[in-house]
Amino acid sequence: MSNSTRCAACKLLRRRCPEDCILGPYFPSNNPQRFSSVHKIFGASNITRMLKRLPVEQRAIAADCMSYEAERRVEDPIYGCVKIIYGLEKKKNEIELELAKTRSEIAFHSALHAQQQQQQQQVLWSMTNATQQSDQVEPSWLNGNSIQELHQQQQMANHTINEVHGGHDEQFTSWLDQHQPF
Repeated sequence: MSNSTRCAACKLLRRRCPEDCILGPYFPSNNPQRFSSVHKIFGASNITRMLKRLPVEQRAIAADCMSYEAERRVEDPIYGCVKIIYGLEKKKNEIELELAKTRSEIAFHSALHAQQQQQQQQVLWSMTNATQQSDQVEPSWLNGNSIQELHQQQQMANHTINEVHGGHDEQFTSWLDQHQPF
């Protein structure tokens, strides 16, 4: 690079910027703060050495990583990126705990729902069995008579009452018809 367009690294180090400057592509002159923070943390010779050891396609990523690490270290000289990593790890653990809690609640409610369905099925089954048994067993008030026999007895009783009243008491007959159990 020519002296008129020196990179931020060469400007800060007050040296001539060669055409093949390894720092030039990653620390442009329009962003001097980027190199300044990286230089404070890593030093120019370490930055140059790290970039030279890497393949050209990975150098931009490495420069970005060094810049990020240096900015965090300038903001927090004691912990730097470790503070962010710790915070993210703590948040991840909280989310995993919440996820486990949510999964257990889902399992609980699923089991509760299954239990309720089972109880409903048992009630329906009991009702079905009770209905089938009630169809097969005659009620105790029949006293061994069938429903048809009782109906015939009722009609005979109505006929007898009509004969006693001479068939003239229509009010009583209509009342009997309305209040017959069969």
